[in-house]
Amino acid sequence: MTDSAMREPTFLVLTALAVEPLHGYAVIEDVRRITGGRVTLRAGTLYAVLDRLRSDGLIEVEREEVVQSRLRRYYQLTALGERRLAEESKRLLQQATVADRRLRERRIRLGNAPA
Repeated sequence: MTDSAMREPTFLVLTALAVEPLHGYAVIEDVRRITGGRVTLRAGTLYAVLDRLRSDGLIEVEREEVVQSRLRRYYQLTALGERRLAEESKRLLQQATVADRRLRERRIRLGNAPA
């Protein structure tokens, strides 16, 4: 599991849950916020991701409450979820660092180095 790249919705949901337990709509809002509005998760996508993350042991239900006659579940990272998020974050950072370095080398080679 640690060798495969994580899909973006999975990464973003885990990132949203890294600070504190959140319910589904709060996860959707936080993903929108942390991506600067670039990603808006649909409810169907979110709940499919949450179900898969629960079955994989990366998140768990922290608590449930009834709000306006509806059940609201709050999800939190497990220790395994925290570890996988850290691994994926490191992998993405390494790739971004290589891409950035290569772009700088290209600009220098082409004489387009930034001032």
